[in-house]
Amino acid sequence: MRYIGLDLGTKTLGISLSDRTNTIASPYKTLTFKSEMYESVIPELKKIIGEKEITDIVLGLPKNMNNSCGFAAQRSEEFKKLLEYNLKIPVHLVDERLSSVEAEKILIHSDLSRIKRKKVVDNVASALILETYLKERRIKDERKSQES
Repeated sequence: MRYIGLDLGTKTLGISLSDRTNTIASPYKTLTFKSEMYESVIPELKKIIGEKEITDIVLGLPKNMNNSCGFAAQRSEEFKKLLEYNLKIPVHLVDERLSSVEAEKILIHSDLSRIKRKKVVDNVASALILETYLKERRIKDERKSQES
């Protein structure tokens, strides 16, 4: 079992991968596409999923701060359907509020220039989204084992 994390933007898709033990999420790459041409990333995702033996997708769900779902969240919901239809593997949505802000802080702290940050912020954000999912999954697994 191995996961891929995705951070969907209007023109970019940040991608991260879990390690084989599903303990660590690492930034992998950022795909760019023409505005709202989401289906154009499907062939590259198929390739990555096959090569890296991915079993599940973790997709960021950008909720509003009041927990409501706006346009960006609806875009992620539609992208989830597109992924499930084309890739035939489970897609898990994860609340990603402030993941891009946190990614930007990490990159600033790493002393990257604004130009370099812009190139990698989406895949760092995807790693934060994937880390959130992996952590939540570990907590659920620990609770289940304690109940048994």
